[in-house]
Amino acid sequence: MKTIIHNAKQVITCAGDRPKRDESMRDVGMIENGAVVFERETITAVGTTPEIVASHSADQMIDASGKVVCPGFVDCHTHAVYAGDRLDEFEQRIQGKTYMEIMAAGGGINSTVRATRAASVNDLSTQSIRRLHRMLRLGTTTFEIKTGYGLDWDTEKKMFDAMQMELETGLLDIVPTFLGAHAVPPEYQGRTNDYVDLVCEMIPRAAHYWRLDPLINVPIFVDVFCEAGVFSVEQSQCIWETARKHGMGIKAHVDEFKSLGGVTAAVEADAISVDHLDVTTDEEIRVLAASDTIGVILPTVNFNLGSTHYANARGMIEAGAAVALATDLNPGSAPCPSMPLVMAIACRYQKLLPAEAMNAATINAAYAIGMGDHVGSIQVGKQADILIVDAPDYRALAYEFGVNLVERVIKRGVLFEGS
Repeated sequence: MKTIIHNAKQVITCAGDRPKRDESMRDVGMIENGAVVFERETITAVGTTPEIVASHSADQMIDASGKVVCPGFVDCHTHAVYAGDRLDEFEQRIQGKTYMEIMAAGGGINSTVRATRAASVNDLSTQSIRRLHRMLRLGTTTFEIKTGYGLDWDTEKKMFDAMQMELETGLLDIVPTFLGAHAVPPEYQGRTNDYVDLVCEMIPRAAHYWRLDPLINVPIFVDVFCEAGVFSVEQSQCIWETARKHGMGIKAHVDEFKSLGGVTAAVEADAISVDHLDVTTDEEIRVLAASDTIGVILPTVNFNLGSTHYANARGMIEAGAAVALATDLNPGSAPCPSMPLVMAIACRYQKLLPAEAMNAATINAAYAIGMGDHVGSIQVGKQADILIVDAPDYRALAYEFGVNLVERVIKRGVLFEGS
């Protein structure tokens, strides 16, 4: 089936053949009175409405008069597969407990590990699909999902199994990341190096798991929580080196609470992204800016933890770094499914312009998971992941909050029924 979306007040393409940085972060590729043509799941033409209507016919016409048409959001950092909740810890933080204090007392990540280990694959899949559909209604059309709430192979594999069940719905695009190094499990307390050895033993299993299915044609990554009290730079380097030997890409949680030099180490390891960056030094911002590694900013974590300190995203952009945005959806530090809310916070607290936030949530986020050639922008040849926004100006997505402006979600050329 061939479809034309026409009469859009603005078509926001976010078009680019590489991650955006510097002045290009402010260019959203706006076409006024725009139109988009897609056939089955592929975009075949983009231009003004008069140009497109004069040169194309279609089986289906969608009138977007007075509205914005833009790419589906790419959430490049989530922990969307898990069991249970952390409502008690939410109250503890309100009463003054810090994230790291709760984690040291056996809560935090290990609390979710216990719940996830106890859950069945079907339970995990059911809960996760509900979360992902909620995110779809809010405009996210491509998801990175990490493991890391198992911390043993049986449960990490169970999380992968849940992702496979979600993929079988035929609607979702999921990029998997193995995060066995999310925390040190209770049974390995005081023996972190031994647990690092176990993570390195699990990595080839994770690589093999995703390569068993020839239909899964997405990158596979390994992530590490490189942070004081979790995994050191040296331990992270050991894990990254093992990942590289098995053909897996590299990601890193770094500088959430304390700067250990993880940005420089991850850049030297050719990491595709470094994520959090709340306390990254000016020197390491320059290292990031001089590299191909993308800095992924997660402002809903700071908001949820009640922090007044946010990553210096403005400084990163001005230094020339490629910056992306993501929700970090998880039950503890960021129970947030909404990329528009991420954009709203980034604009207010990190001084991104709406154009910069839009590019960070789409094309740059796609490159942060190795999918920039397929999704993240409205360009000929890319997948038809398209939003119709009930507003005449794309800036409303960051300007308004507490409301969902996404009116229709088109995923792989098909209207998502929940939108």
